[in-house]
Amino acid sequence: MIATQLRGTATSRAESVQTYARIAGVLLLVSLVGGGFGEAYAPAQLIVAGNASATAHNVIASDLLFRLGFLGYLSEAVCDVALAFLLYVLLRSVHANLAFLAVLFRLMATATFAFGELFYFAPSLILGGDAYLKTFSSDQRNALALLSFNVYGFAGGMSQVFYGIASIVLGYLMFRSGYLPRVLGALLAIGGLGFVASTVALVLAPTYASSVLLLPTILAMLALALWLLVRGVDVGKWNERGAVVADGSVRSEHTMSPACPARPEPAAPSPFV
Repeated sequence: MIATQLRGTATSRAESVQTYARIAGVLLLVSLVGGGFGEAYAPAQLIVAGNASATAHNVIASDLLFRLGFLGYLSEAVCDVALAFLLYVLLRSVHANLAFLAVLFRLMATATFAFGELFYFAPSLILGGDAYLKTFSSDQRNALALLSFNVYGFAGGMSQVFYGIASIVLGYLMFRSGYLPRVLGALLAIGGLGFVASTVALVLAPTYASSVLLLPTILAMLALALWLLVRGVDVGKWNERGAVVADGSVRSEHTMSPACPARPEPAAPSPFV
């Protein structure tokens, strides 16, 4: 009877981790679509570099596109916060402290970009035509709107250094995990280096800050999303690492001492089931 209960518990845990993996895959896809629209497509259609009048005209004439772009970003931000938690759950058995460090860097990246998004939305207020804004001339309002977009772009560039470091850490954990493909971990870590390099270039040599540096991370995230949706994690290797113990804590190869093996404890519901 005890053996049957243990098998049932193991099956339940396996189903739980696969559910988290599938949810993470869906959120990654939503984040890529929302972010691609809100951070790339919409701004590219609205902002004309160095031309304040044309930019202002685009914002006023394409108000729905402007607002949909902001909504796309919001969907990405919500997904990114949830993904910070889900990736922690999936990778903390490799090294709990590093997995938590990745959470902090991802949340910092999301918060920094959220700050920048305020400057994306500001032109709709600057160009809104409220009476108090008539203190400024039309050209001045247009210039302020373009300046706001430029600050938004710079803040987005600053967020990439935090996102890049998180990607390097997550890539390392995936590479070491054994239950996720090593090639995905390597690609994600390389992409993280590209994000960091992009921010450094933006600060030191803006003309060399190319979006090409962001492609490896985008490809890695797309591949990881599809893998988690189709295959999930290798449950057998996940269990070998002792990812979930009876009290819901996680056993890490860096925190368990061979001289002090864990004592078996009565089975208890896991908070992640």
